[in-house]
Amino acid sequence: MSNTLRVASFNVENLFGRAKVFNFQDHNVGDEILKKIGEFRDLLAKTTYTANDKKKIVKMYKGELKPYIKVREDRGRLFKKSGWAVTGVKAKGVDDWDGAIEFKQAKFSEVARENTARVIKDVRADLVCIVEAESRPTLKSFDGHLMGYRYKYEMLIDANDPRGIDVGLYSKHPLGGIWTHMFDKKGKKQVFSRDCLEVEVFLPGGQPLYVLCNHFKSRGYDYDGTANKKRKCQAERVAEILGEYDLTSDWVIVAGDLNDSPTSAPLQPLLNVQNMYDVLELQFPLDPMKRWTYYYNKFEQIDFILVSEPLRAKFNKAGVERRGMHKLKKLTTSSNGSVDVEEEYDTVTCKSDAASDHCAVWAEFDL
Repeated sequence: MSNTLRVASFNVENLFGRAKVFNFQDHNVGDEILKKIGEFRDLLAKTTYTANDKKKIVKMYKGELKPYIKVREDRGRLFKKSGWAVTGVKAKGVDDWDGAIEFKQAKFSEVARENTARVIKDVRADLVCIVEAESRPTLKSFDGHLMGYRYKYEMLIDANDPRGIDVGLYSKHPLGGIWTHMFDKKGKKQVFSRDCLEVEVFLPGGQPLYVLCNHFKSRGYDYDGTANKKRKCQAERVAEILGEYDLTSDWVIVAGDLNDSPTSAPLQPLLNVQNMYDVLELQFPLDPMKRWTYYYNKFEQIDFILVSEPLRAKFNKAGVERRGMHKLKKLTTSSNGSVDVEEEYDTVTCKSDAASDHCAVWAEFDL
């Protein structure tokens, strides 16, 4: 059994599951399949299925549409089956059964997602706070398809962002209590743009670790000039949640994309919480430029792992995995020495191949 614990935080930049039918580079191919699915749906909607209709339903379902859809039968039976195999149509018409057509999900095969997985594998973390993922099934599918079932447990709760950009957690260790803060309000307004997902993890020996996964309000898309105020409100609320712990004895981590720098005013209510420590500051106390996790016009740290006193006492080392970024070598070479020169993965050859526009933060602790 390993005597170390590694944790990480990574904004994976829109990790969405996609239906196979929407996964073609040539959209005309997908459009043609969607047209066929429409014809199939019209067949299923008929009041009476003729013998010819039944033959066509089976032929389409077992043939050209099989890779892309499945039929869920909620009441009654549409199909005759031998074991799992469809052999014919049992229903006399649409009134004999209830159900729906469901799209089969595509595997994550594009280069960008392979590079995203490469970053996560290279940080070798036991726990990873994942930012900008769509759903728990998406996390599970991504782990299985591209990381060889690296994580036994995953958690994500669909929260406040209407685009499905949520926060989640991968873990090699069992999960216990799970709390959402998506409903937290200040006055009549929701505090969190997504959520502060609070998860209890049981480490070897039964030691509980509490992880708070976050994605604060972006500085972009600030149409009404309230982004800073919103981010400060979120920082204040996370600080309040931390007040429910004894940070001198409880093992607590706050991780995620806080969308602001360590010296920014909005983050101070959180970053100034007593007995909470930024692992990158612990690793690079005299050189803030070694802590950068994001580049847009300048190098800055906006991704964080904060840990309570017991974890600070067990702190070994921390770092930033940047090789999934596009033009990493060009960016760092042209920085006139303000940051160390680094080089991206050889598989990141263009912007669309990049793992993310963020870097992954990781930290290791001696247990």
